Amino acid sequence: MKILKSSPISAFGGMYFVLEHLNTLNIGNLCNKHLPSMPNQSKYDWKDIIYSFSSIFYCGGDCIEDIGTHLQAHFINNPYFKIPSPDTVLRRFSMLSTEVQTCRTKRGKVDHMFCVNDTLAHLNLEILKHMGVFRAKEIVLDYDNTILFAEKKDCKMHYKRDYGYQPGVFTINEDHVLYIENRNGNSDAKSFQNETIGRLFQLLEAEQTPRVNHFRADAASYQYDVVSLLEKNVDYFYIGCRNDYIEKFIPQVKKWETIKGDIGHLEIGSVEGNIFTGHADNKCYRIVFKRRLKEDGQLDLITQDAYEYRAILTNNYDWSAADVASFYNRRGNMERQFDILKNDFGWNNMPFSFLNENLVFLYFSAICRNLYNPLIKYFSQKIKGLKACFRIKKFIFRFIIMPAKWIKQAGQLKLRIYSYHSYFT
Repeated sequence: MKILKSSPISAFGGMYFVLEHLNTLNIGNLCNKHLPSMPNQSKYDWKDIIYSFSSIFYCGGDCIEDIGTHLQAHFINNPYFKIPSPDTVLRRFSMLSTEVQTCRTKRGKVDHMFCVNDTLAHLNLEILKHMGVFRAKEIVLDYDNTILFAEKKDCKMHYKRDYGYQPGVFTINEDHVLYIENRNGNSDAKSFQNETIGRLFQLLEAEQTPRVNHFRADAASYQYDVVSLLEKNVDYFYIGCRNDYIEKFIPQVKKWETIKGDIGHLEIGSVEGNIFTGHADNKCYRIVFKRRLKEDGQLDLITQDAYEYRAILTNNYDWSAADVASFYNRRGNMERQFDILKNDFGWNNMPFSFLNENLVFLYFSAICRNLYNPLIKYFSQKIKGLKACFRIKKFIFRFIIMPAKWIKQAGQLKLRIYSYHSYFT
């Protein structure tokens, strides 16, 4: 076999169209505007950093070292950005880290470590505003915590008896990451949640975003302080309930409606009750119950029936109980978002040894995930075989992996591609 050398051909030619679209979204300028200024002698600006970092995931990588190992040769001398070394990217990320805060609950003996990054929170929110996320007809927020298994220097053991972090994550309209606070593994979701939610609403107020219409969270948010805060800042909230707190209200349900659920038939009913007794306002809220017959038919000692119960606390009296239950069930989309962030955008491969630096990584990965939504939507309208619902693996196989090289013709740089897609002909 005889090999003839030629000018380098990139295997990821589709990435140049992604970069062109990111330019139209003005992402590079937004990063340079809202992040700290680089020194005059710096070879790379924030646009170079974010474009290089995003190319890792949009080209099938899973860690920052892939920039030097796999991508540098493919993107050298491209007209969109200068590709730095992995060490440069990590060093720039470290510059953005903030101090870790340590505190305890009133009667607790556990040191809770958490970290907030206002700079990246504002940047992420500005990008979402620029993408038009807040122009939606309704604003729906979801909050949940997830476990990131890791063996970092400052990791503590979480409730699953392993080491890692447990960040609190807010999503907006089910598809975009809005806000992140990193917590150590030993910090349960319930502790200091009121402060976390309060900081989010302070951020939204500072950015003058539209009022939140709906807020959903699990039973860790079943707290008087959290509910009182939500009443002031959102139109409607939907909070999961612990059964041992609301079982006394079950006999008060007069009417049960049968509906068809994802895993069989459910019975839905609702009642109004004062669940937070002992507080000055003495306010009542609506409790929506869902129940399903137990498979073993065993009677419950408290309810004296063979049903398994779940409950939702809400201030929405306008919707039927079935509509409230159906809307709350869509909160399960948070698990899908965590799966995408962990497996498609690197959350399972945090590069740093400390909680505050890894928060910077989580934010930039979330920004890449947020940008993927308009990218796949735009190109799915242009390329037959692409759909807006595709995960990133299919996007890479069907669009990014495309031989291409830059050539100079009549004094201009032009991209020569080798593809069968009619979009490029």
